[in-house]
Amino acid sequence: MPPSRPTDAPGTDPTPIFELFRGNYATELLTAAVSHLRVFECFTEGPRHDQELREALGLAERPLTVLVTALLSFGLLERDEERRLAPTQLAREHLLLGSDFDVSGYLGLASDSPGVVEMVERLRTNRPAGAADDDGAAFIYREGIESAMEREASARHLTLALAGRARNVAPVLAERAGLDQARCLLDVGGGTGIYSIAALKRHPGLHAIVWDRPEVLKVASEMASQFGVADRLECRAGDMFHDTVPTQADTILLSNILHDWDVPECQALVGRCASALPAGGRLLIHDVFLNDALDGPLPIALYSAALFRLTEGRAYSAREYRTWLRAAGLEPSTVVPTLIHCGILSGVKPGPTR
Repeated sequence: MPPSRPTDAPGTDPTPIFELFRGNYATELLTAAVSHLRVFECFTEGPRHDQELREALGLAERPLTVLVTALLSFGLLERDEERRLAPTQLAREHLLLGSDFDVSGYLGLASDSPGVVEMVERLRTNRPAGAADDDGAAFIYREGIESAMEREASARHLTLALAGRARNVAPVLAERAGLDQARCLLDVGGGTGIYSIAALKRHPGLHAIVWDRPEVLKVASEMASQFGVADRLECRAGDMFHDTVPTQADTILLSNILHDWDVPECQALVGRCASALPAGGRLLIHDVFLNDALDGPLPIALYSAALFRLTEGRAYSAREYRTWLRAAGLEPSTVVPTLIHCGILSGVKPGPTR
């Protein structure tokens, strides 16, 4: 029986379940690299810089980053003192054609599996699954791409599916986000509103605005009533990239939002949110974080592959987020862990609070 209050954290940590669930991306990326892209054959003349490897493989920057991050975290690529990429001893011995202990033929047994073929398509086109299909892409809103979040039935299904993870993480986020002095929280792309609801239940003086697409907000409104916070939670429809960002909030939350978008969109959204904050206001980025060197950790590298396949984004490092926060005029903090590989990285707008 699930807990009836959004302030109840789980008694056990569900992180291992998510790691097992995402394990298929290791198989897909490894097989794609070896059997389709022939990545390791690109190093016959020695180490290569990222741009050289990108040109050799014919990949755009985002898919190359996702692929290289995974291969570094697998222990199959490494960087030398000039930051060039090269196969590790493990890869040289077992993944180079003609080596005495080559196992690439064995990996090739999975080369025609649907998941691998789909991953290769995503890597080569740099477009999310469903972008060219009638069913549409699930999580993005882009002119010329039908979004499943714009249709009531699919929006409800996907929103509630994503709430499974959020329901576990929200109580921890509400506890660790430092909202004691906050008066109004803007939850951008807030989905079910469960993060806002957990914060409202923990902080009785707080108000919240969940800003999302109309079909998604139907679920958030139901949740707010179910948990008794409808009087303090406003559901406001809008487009976070084009509509005016609500300015009532002194705290803005981007929880698992930026990883759905490529770098230019992330920079633009961080800048828009920062501009809407008052002096002393905070922007909270709640997400997963790759190592600053973009070489792991392995669970995040695999999650990055999942994001890459389904959205226009990937996982980012704290260094990348801090760069965007500083460019937007915010002072970044250290990462505060929550649950299921997530953490909070906040940026404060300089100046006295209003």
